[in-house]
Amino acid sequence: MSGALVEGFSVTHRRYVPHSHAHYGGNLVDGAYGLGMFGDVATELLIHTDSDEGLFAGYSSVEFAAPIQAGDVVEATATLVRIGKRSREIVFEARVVCRSAPDRGPSAADVLVEPIVVTRARGTVVAPKAAE
Repeated sequence: MSGALVEGFSVTHRRYVPHSHAHYGGNLVDGAYGLGMFGDVATELLIHTDSDEGLFAGYSSVEFAAPIQAGDVVEATATLVRIGKRSREIVFEARVVCRSAPDRGPSAADVLVEPIVVTRARGTVVAPKAAE
């Protein structure tokens, strides 16, 4: 183990949402985009805590709080909240930290003073090689 197996340990990723990912009117991106980010951030968290990519067992809750739009910069955080023998419970939150401003021009964008929470979830991952 790499020594990060403590409750409260967290990992954060940021990603620009390209316009090619817009599926719906108003440049909206499907909700699964945030869940994909949660899978990636959970993988890194398990590498830190268990030296293994682990396996995602499932979500116990998912809340889509606001839309993700093409041109957003989204930040996803995974925080370890429970440590079992092989299972790890993680809470996730995705926030928009930058948003495009097409009214000012095709490439205009703003850093948001207050990030917009777009997705929250709670899930369980399994570390197959966890110490018994």
